[in-house]
Amino acid sequence: MALIGVISDTHGRLDSGAYNALADCDHIIHAGDICGPPIIRELQTLAPVTAVLGNNDFNEYGPDVGRFGRVTIEGVRFLVAHYPSDVRISSFGSGAVSAGDPIPDICVHGHTHIPRLEYGKDARPASYVLNPGSATLPRGGFPRSVAKIRIVNTLVRGIWIQSFSDEILMSVGDLVG
Repeated sequence: MALIGVISDTHGRLDSGAYNALADCDHIIHAGDICGPPIIRELQTLAPVTAVLGNNDFNEYGPDVGRFGRVTIEGVRFLVAHYPSDVRISSFGSGAVSAGDPIPDICVHGHTHIPRLEYGKDARPASYVLNPGSATLPRGGFPRSVAKIRIVNTLVRGIWIQSFSDEILMSVGDLVG
């Protein structure tokens, strides 16, 4: 079993609410607009981190942080990018996925600062498209938020977006493991 934390748009600030919300995670994904290496280092005190560059980031994080991130955790394939259009996959592939490449199970993006959780036909060809919202500057009337993904025996058992006060904003599947 693994619990994956997803955060985006920290814009150089990781407050205690975000840090505490991710404290129980086995792996953390940051979907860009990190705005400073100290954010990555702080998240790494909790769990391994997969991160991508956002439109407000510079190439200062080392070779492992680029425009796209691909990671497989407990058998679940993730594609991570900052822009929503970069995780949309057509029959011709995308900027991150070439025709014939394995389709990611979960596509993660940031940028809009608005939480989003799509699944089923809305997410195809992936199983899910996820934006955790913003950890610092939310839009659309939403609170600051992160997302979590529960994986059990190579299956996604639950995905939810939560505020720092643990209010569930959106969810699919089981919230308890």
